[in-house]
Amino acid sequence: MVGTSTSAVDVAHRLLDAWNARDLDKFVALLSDDVEWYDPAMAQPPARGRAAVREFCEAVLEAFPDFTYDIDGPICTAADDSRCAIVWRVSATNKGALRPLGYAPTMRRATFEGVDVLDIRDGRITRIRTAFDPVLAAEQLLGMPLRPMPGTWRGRIAVTIQRILAWKARRADSR
Repeated sequence: MVGTSTSAVDVAHRLLDAWNARDLDKFVALLSDDVEWYDPAMAQPPARGRAAVREFCEAVLEAFPDFTYDIDGPICTAADDSRCAIVWRVSATNKGALRPLGYAPTMRRATFEGVDVLDIRDGRITRIRTAFDPVLAAEQLLGMPLRPMPGTWRGRIAVTIQRILAWKARRADSR
């Protein structure tokens, strides 16, 4: 990466710029060969290695072609510049099927906030840890609440299912 700053903030900005430009070659080039990405939207986190990360990115962009990140506040860095945290806001419309499960597009837009923590070594990202509320995003995309409210039929069903699962867990542990 000759002639390119390797500071955590600069690397983070280049990563987000590459994503928002849909330049996955540039995005993946900012990652180490052994990169790991933990994201609650993944079917099986973490994605390990550049190829797995690229595959996840392609799936997200196929399902959400207008997916954009906006940084919400300053990027915070560790004293040794080996880690940074990015608070972000995402906006995306679900226009394509979501791999690998194949969820159908809803054509609905979701906007939600989260945090990425990037670990950086020698100007490349070695680990990404993403945190956001996937239920909030799913509720927007489906157009319905998923969290059951006390006293509603959905709440009663959720409690009944939880009690059955708890009973089964207690029974399995007592054997």
